[in-house]
Amino acid sequence: MDPFFIAASKLRRKHYDECIEICDQLLAKNAYDQAAWFLKCRALTLKCWIDDLEIDEEGMADIMLDENSTAAVPRPGTSIQRPNSSASGGISPAMRPVTRGGRPITGFARPGSARPTSSSGSIEAAIRSQTGKPGTARPVTSSGRYLRLGTASMLSTGDQFIVADKLDMKRMAQKQAIAKALCDYLIYVDHNPKKALELCAEATVVSGFQDWWWKSRLGKCYFQLGLFRDAQKQFESSLKQEDMIPTHIELSKVYIRLDQPNFALNQHKKALDKHQENENLTLALARVNELMNNADLAASLFKAVLQVNPCNIEAIASLASHNFYTDHPEVALRFYRRLLQLGISNVEIWNNLGLACYYAGQYDLCMKCMERALDADDSNGDVWYNIANIAIGMGELNMAYHALKVAVSVENTHAEAYNNLGVLELRKGNVEQARNYYQSATRIADYLYEPLYNSALLAFRTGEMQESYNLVQKALAIFPEHADSKELLKTLKQHFDSL
Repeated sequence: MDPFFIAASKLRRKHYDECIEICDQLLAKNAYDQAAWFLKCRALTLKCWIDDLEIDEEGMADIMLDENSTAAVPRPGTSIQRPNSSASGGISPAMRPVTRGGRPITGFARPGSARPTSSSGSIEAAIRSQTGKPGTARPVTSSGRYLRLGTASMLSTGDQFIVADKLDMKRMAQKQAIAKALCDYLIYVDHNPKKALELCAEATVVSGFQDWWWKSRLGKCYFQLGLFRDAQKQFESSLKQEDMIPTHIELSKVYIRLDQPNFALNQHKKALDKHQENENLTLALARVNELMNNADLAASLFKAVLQVNPCNIEAIASLASHNFYTDHPEVALRFYRRLLQLGISNVEIWNNLGLACYYAGQYDLCMKCMERALDADDSNGDVWYNIANIAIGMGELNMAYHALKVAVSVENTHAEAYNNLGVLELRKGNVEQARNYYQSATRIADYLYEPLYNSALLAFRTGEMQESYNLVQKALAIFPEHADSKELLKTLKQHFDSL
């Protein structure tokens, strides 16, 4: 049988390594075999392919040096910097921990979900977001992330197949099929958006500016290089020629990076009018609504996704989290059990299952789930912290104390664990130790109102009225609707008035 036919069959069946090996043999016999070169190029690209439609993570430098924000103090609901507050249907810090920008920090993990993006936060916050937890070192910029992916793909493929710097892009652009394969190789394997941009520009000229595919790839290259306005123009031009779902999603990503979430919402809605009940578009629209703290609307969209695809993992996990934080743990428990039925078994699922069991009143199962979570990863600070919370609810304060100690030993930046340790130390009468724990929690996570309120209450009880007043003011600045902080502030004002 013809080796090339076997290689093509291997590619179609996704046996990429075997396809590459056969192509290498063909190229060893004839280095100018364009068909074998094309096939190997496609196999390498598909082997290293990542779905970058849903992955967009900003590095520390992108956050610090971002100049794409259109307004320094935007109105609530018009910018990612100021999403909807709890008063307008957003997330309440009393039910779910959030950052100063209103972003949830618990529930589920997806790129950008647990921290602000696009011109939000100070330099200190940006640094903390990149170095907050062990094992989360990331490249400083998003382009650095692509470079890291490029070196990883070279390790997986063995050696560099194409040296992009030696190619004549004008000559390569004349052969459209080979040029398209080369373009995807440069983007997904070599992660060289500059050379890919050069090829796309030449190929667009060759096609007479009439090929939507090249314009879409031009937009992708501009996006990776941080030239968002140029990317926007290319995606819009591509959509005028051919209405494609990935182009709609990529254009909305540009709007998000430009801090224009309402434009992103409108783009998704226009796309859904043409491509009704499309799973990817509905998911993307739900993500943007979630980014803007429109939790109920996002939940309805995730339900719409499950009507199209009942096995969509992201929609199930998001609905489970939404039901848990809207005080429906028994419904969340059903969703997490569904994820287990789909074959997902990791520390996060068992941790969330344990919490859902506890709040649903199934105390016999919650600790079993936590044990399974520890079997998966016994060095996860969140698991130990949640075990401590369950122990506190059951009255096992000694067990809770030891679990919190383990939590801060495996993750010394776990602010909530320090706060709860302070509460337990105060119950033992160790005032100074409690104060130190509260201060540590505030220093690590300045977006938490609990350690500030606890510090204010401790200062009030020890007679430090001015210190208590300053701390409770900071707590109310983070969570203005906190009833206990309001009551303490009222008591302090009455005390000052009586002097």
